[in-house]
Amino acid sequence: MAVTREDLEQNRLRAALGDSPVASSLLTEAALEASLASTLARLSAAHGDCQDAWVFGYGSLIWNPMIFHTEAARATVHGYHRGFYLYSRINRGTWDNPGLVLGLDRGGSCRGVAFRVPRDRAEHEFRVLWRREMLTGAYLPRWLPTEINGRRVLALAFVMNRAHEAYAGRLPDERVVGCLREAVGLYGPAREYLQRTLIGLASNGLHDPYLDRLWSRLQATDAANGPCATTDATDATYTAPLPDPYLSA
Repeated sequence: MAVTREDLEQNRLRAALGDSPVASSLLTEAALEASLASTLARLSAAHGDCQDAWVFGYGSLIWNPMIFHTEAARATVHGYHRGFYLYSRINRGTWDNPGLVLGLDRGGSCRGVAFRVPRDRAEHEFRVLWRREMLTGAYLPRWLPTEINGRRVLALAFVMNRAHEAYAGRLPDERVVGCLREAVGLYGPAREYLQRTLIGLASNGLHDPYLDRLWSRLQATDAANGPCATTDATDATYTAPLPDPYLSA
């Protein structure tokens, strides 16, 4: 299933999950709106009501931002790093067979892509983001110091909520690879999420040794065990070598 921007604007994703096993874990609409209002208030307090907002993408936002933006630039956040820290029981897995998706957790640094959102469109665009990223409260919205084109700005990023029941913590590579290889959710296979992130980074001249290692181990596991049961004929590109741009620094 491909969730579109219109689906998020019309709040169809929440409606589609209303009868699913995860329905009880969804934030209420009031809680979602309160979180959004608080985040926008912090933006106004820091920069007033005129300066554009930046959103930092480190996973699917890199290759599928789905928000209106006037600029995209390579960016670095310090104090947080990217990892497969969130069990996904909706997008890339199910309640019985959860996958994993990326989150920012404390320590280190992370290179990704930042998107400039015009200030007069921030509320509407952020509401789209909230309906995509904040339905279960597994992430916390934070304004993080971010380096973009040699200058430091505050950018919105979604960091891990360590108190959330879906927080996986730091898992061994073997466990991560197992989840990525076997899980399929509303948006498709978990392994596709990893590959698209790698290609998204590569297309921006970036790479991540941790994700590179996981992809190599995933391919090695495929070679040793044969195609995964969740992989069908349409998945051929998932096990193909990454394009040469991925090798660039």
